[in-house]
Amino acid sequence: MKVERPGEERPGQTARKGRAGHEPAPEHHHRDIQGGAARAAVFGISDGLTTNVSLILGVAGATTGPSFVRLAGLAGLIGGAFSMAAGEYVSMRAQTELLEREIEIERVEIHRRPEQERRELATLYRSRGVASEVAEDMAAEVMRDPDLALQTHAREELGIRVDQLGSPWQASISSFLTFAIGALIPLLPWFFAKGGVATLASVLLGALAAIGVGVGLSRFTGRSALRSAVRQLCITGVASGVTYLIGKAVGVSGTP
Repeated sequence: MKVERPGEERPGQTARKGRAGHEPAPEHHHRDIQGGAARAAVFGISDGLTTNVSLILGVAGATTGPSFVRLAGLAGLIGGAFSMAAGEYVSMRAQTELLEREIEIERVEIHRRPEQERRELATLYRSRGVASEVAEDMAAEVMRDPDLALQTHAREELGIRVDQLGSPWQASISSFLTFAIGALIPLLPWFFAKGGVATLASVLLGALAAIGVGVGLSRFTGRSALRSAVRQLCITGVASGVTYLIGKAVGVSGTP
């Protein structure tokens, strides 16, 4: 048997420092990614960039008139931003209402059948490896507080947090603004140039923005920035390249 010497730390003791005046263990902070705004922002700027750079290059391939390209780009920006915002709002609203309904059902069950809900919670804890007596004590303690019981049942049974259902308006506004930003980037050169110069500038700005979006996305996911950037660049490049070739093949006639 190993005899502990004074001052010698047992395994795992370092993580529990703090009560005796030692340096506390570092805390882990996580971003709130369930609210909808962050997800909508990422999708919004990615969709805005890919959609409008494809639209702009498709029209640019079909005609040399910058006025046509500007009109198409502005129409794509405005129409796409409103479409994305409306889609996000409807989607998030429906999701929130569905979750609220499930939470209300759980609230009623906790009020009407507290003992059955306690047993369900204890069973769930046991299924995760908690000792039977401990699981019973944990479930009983949780059920003492109706609010805590509702939060716990929603999290453990439904996989959601009562206070983080997401905001439809927040997601909608975030989607609108970020789509507009992404769509504006490849359109900017057509306000100052035309023809091949504007087309090349749109391609370069679109490529740089795609790389930036990929790198930004990697900060949310924790994945390789290079891999995310290359993936986003390929998606944007393929979409815009196909539409440019189609525009070049079809072509339109008109006055710049």
